[in-house]
Amino acid sequence: MCRMFGVVATQPVALHAFLWEGARSLAALSSEHCDGWGIALHDASAWSVEKRPTCAGQCAQYREIASTATAAHAIAHIRKKTVGETKLSNTHPFRRDRFVFAHNGTMPGVATLQARTSRSRLAEIAGDTDSERLFAFILTSVDDAPSLSQGVARATAELRRGPAIGSASFLFSDGARMFAFRQGRTLFTMAHQRAAIVASEPLTSDAWRELPDGSLTELVSGECRPCDVDVPSSRRAA
Repeated sequence: MCRMFGVVATQPVALHAFLWEGARSLAALSSEHCDGWGIALHDASAWSVEKRPTCAGQCAQYREIASTATAAHAIAHIRKKTVGETKLSNTHPFRRDRFVFAHNGTMPGVATLQARTSRSRLAEIAGDTDSERLFAFILTSVDDAPSLSQGVARATAELRRGPAIGSASFLFSDGARMFAFRQGRTLFTMAHQRAAIVASEPLTSDAWRELPDGSLTELVSGECRPCDVDVPSSRRAA
């Protein structure tokens, strides 16, 4: 299993307690999840993404970024590989233009998703992971939908209908708002300094709330909101 962290705040907040210093920070957890790390920060105009296929807690570059980073919008990930080798192209978060994505879980039914993914999105896949293929599937749904929320909601509705697909907990963001979907792997949220925070497990001693399995949550303007938009499924041919 991997570990994920995301934040959407009304103003930049320090991230070191979650990424580096805390007893349950991603750096501390990387002793078990040592197959890569990535940090995506959004500065209100564009993403910067740094990642390496190395153990976060033993990487000087991770320490430099994680111990000093401030951001109003961020996604971070540490990997414990299940599908795909330890290499940069398999390291989360993945980025496509304005979208960034991280996944926690294993998806034996990923071929079902590929059959529902457009050729153009499949062509963007650079690595070997089921996670990157899940990202392409979600982007296909977003491409086909009248709004971002409806596209993500439509994709997660299809994931819920296919229990054999596997564990599909993910974080997905366009730099303005973030979507957190829980399926098969835990996700928790908390409020902190006018920020909405989501993580695979509680990273601090604060009061965290566990999200229900199968739920889709939107993080925007420092708040967490249920985002189960009922949209009929409809897909173009791949």
